[in-house]
Amino acid sequence: MIPFVRDITFDYGACDRLTPLIRRVVANNPGPFTFLGTGTYIIGAGDSVAVIDPGPDLDDHLQAILKATEGERITHIFVTHNHLDHSPLARPLQALTGAVTYGCPIESPLGSDGDIQMEAGDDRGFVADIGVCDGGTFQGEGWTIEAIATPGHTSNHICYALHEENALFSGDHIMGWSTTVISPPDGDMGDYFASLDRIKARGFSTLWPTHGPPITQPGPFVQAYIDHRRNREAQILAAIGQGLTRIKAMVPVLYKDVDPRLHPAAAHSVLAHTLHLVSEGRITADGPPGLDSEYALKG
Repeated sequence: MIPFVRDITFDYGACDRLTPLIRRVVANNPGPFTFLGTGTYIIGAGDSVAVIDPGPDLDDHLQAILKATEGERITHIFVTHNHLDHSPLARPLQALTGAVTYGCPIESPLGSDGDIQMEAGDDRGFVADIGVCDGGTFQGEGWTIEAIATPGHTSNHICYALHEENALFSGDHIMGWSTTVISPPDGDMGDYFASLDRIKARGFSTLWPTHGPPITQPGPFVQAYIDHRRNREAQILAAIGQGLTRIKAMVPVLYKDVDPRLHPAAAHSVLAHTLHLVSEGRITADGPPGLDSEYALKG
């Protein structure tokens, strides 16, 4: 069982001091993909302030960030990935502050119009001034932020470590309130497992997701995330072994306690697992693996 953490106290538009170096303003955009809203983090103070995940293009949220940093200078804007609840406000915030933007370009193909919506949607308009796909370390007055590539949720997902507090801004890579969506073609389960291992090995003291409260015991929490995915993998292998060889046959069994209206979305999660299992040579497909493929155990 994942030890979810969902309790968080805040007022929309207010700026809360979380640690000596971290402040947060939560956007008023609650929903099925955003929990209670996008948490924009403000790092440092004075003449070199960084903003992480400026959030959706909402004027009231822009004004709240500007109010929170009144009399200060925003110099860096870091974006974890190009989703509409994370990156769109980077452009207007940059226009008003002159800050440099950082992120990783999105290059994966667009899904078809018939795809099940499992996320807030792509922001194809944001292109960072400085690419951090291969990492990088950046400094301001009293703070050091390291970009860490964490593909999986999206192909261009980046987490940001704050060295001075041994903390990680985990975007949507690891969230306290829910598991993370991995939906092909942009999401990749193999990349996700590798990214989880990478973060777990770093031994961070605190994870600050973009949505929801902090994770204060990262080691056990990340391991529970990994165990959850491995357990789902084992269930899929068992289902195939029992003759449920198509994803549409697996989903009602694997997700029997889930609202059937969510089963189409669950099928995309199972697809992410089957693509990974095929790539590992543990199962085969009767052609290019997809939602309608027939799968079989290898050997």
